[in-house]
Amino acid sequence: MSFRSGLSATTSVVLLLLIASVSFLPISALAAEPKLRFGSNGEFKILQVADMHFADGKSTPCLDVLPSQVKGCSDLNTSAFIHRMILAEKPNLIVFTGDNIYGPDATDAAKSLNAAFAPAIASNIPWAAVLGNHDQESTLSREGVMKHIVGLKNTLSQVNPPEAKSIDGFGNYNLEVGGVKGSSFENKSALNLYFLDSGDYSTVPSIPGYGWIKASQQFWFERTSSKLKVTSLTVIFNEKLLSILNFNQFIALQQAYVSKPQPQKGPAPGLAYFHIPLPEYARFDESNFIGVKMEKGISSASVNSGFFSTMVGAGDVKAVFTGHDHLNDFCGKLADIHLCYAGGFGYHAYGKAGWSRRARVVVATLEKLEEGGWGGIKSIRTWKRLDDRRLTTIDSQELWSKSSS
Repeated sequence: MSFRSGLSATTSVVLLLLIASVSFLPISALAAEPKLRFGSNGEFKILQVADMHFADGKSTPCLDVLPSQVKGCSDLNTSAFIHRMILAEKPNLIVFTGDNIYGPDATDAAKSLNAAFAPAIASNIPWAAVLGNHDQESTLSREGVMKHIVGLKNTLSQVNPPEAKSIDGFGNYNLEVGGVKGSSFENKSALNLYFLDSGDYSTVPSIPGYGWIKASQQFWFERTSSKLKVTSLTVIFNEKLLSILNFNQFIALQQAYVSKPQPQKGPAPGLAYFHIPLPEYARFDESNFIGVKMEKGISSASVNSGFFSTMVGAGDVKAVFTGHDHLNDFCGKLADIHLCYAGGFGYHAYGKAGWSRRARVVVATLEKLEEGGWGGIKSIRTWKRLDDRRLTTIDSQELWSKSSS
């Protein structure tokens, strides 16, 4: 029996579509051991750190703090906050969503980056980062900053996806989170994480303001999202020669996701992280979000590149997490996607005296099966922690659940 003759009509169509887009798909073999996975308690926890604005450490003063806090306040307060959050939440992954350093006040970008990420590195917890609009304003270019980050210990950050030969920005990549070790989902992607470079400033003279997620990045996102949905098909190509795995290999791959011992029912939920909020963040008011909106406006790009619509069309992203607007920490739902801020984290970043610096935590929880194992994701929740004496937890909310989807 030939490979082609053993396929159903539907599978043949899917296969042909996959071949048509293969030039943009990663070269992969059988499912590899995931770098991230859910813990034995069925949870995967992410700590988001937005806008550290780290500069020169102890000599860099704090901004917008109470008079009683000024003396001795520096970048070291930011480092201490990260350390406290790591001890309190014990995350599985730490995500830094840009403006990790404040370039204009950082004498040496490499040293500032090393110091900014030092608490995460010392914790031995995997971490990932994207760029904001200030990271490249010191002694390294935007590409140079991302390359330096990629070279640091314990990071899963990437300069750009190797399969994307031409893509705007630096720091576009995705990470897959596998199921619990020893479970039937251990080598399946239970949660997909997308990281994108939202740019710094517009390079188009007639368009002022901040940058945006470009068409090439959206194309990569769509292809990656589609690839993750049909990950049971593995395509191998070498230069101009394209070959498909034989029928038995194809069936084995297909069964890894959609057959026994535990089927993968539909695409895994996705979360997206980048720095500059989308224009759609302006669609919310106090009646339809949880959190605080203290900025006069949403500091998004002055043009809408359509990335929100792209995510809606892809269908797997359940929530987006950004920074940039330090005095906003709200989270609201639009077209079945939650758009969330983390709130300002760093002490050398602008803020509001008396309004605590804060961090956002996200937890995805797997479904507990009747036979005692673990299934796919049951729910995704979030809350924030304040940098006060008790690390107060506020604004706990559910972002997505299997029962309500």
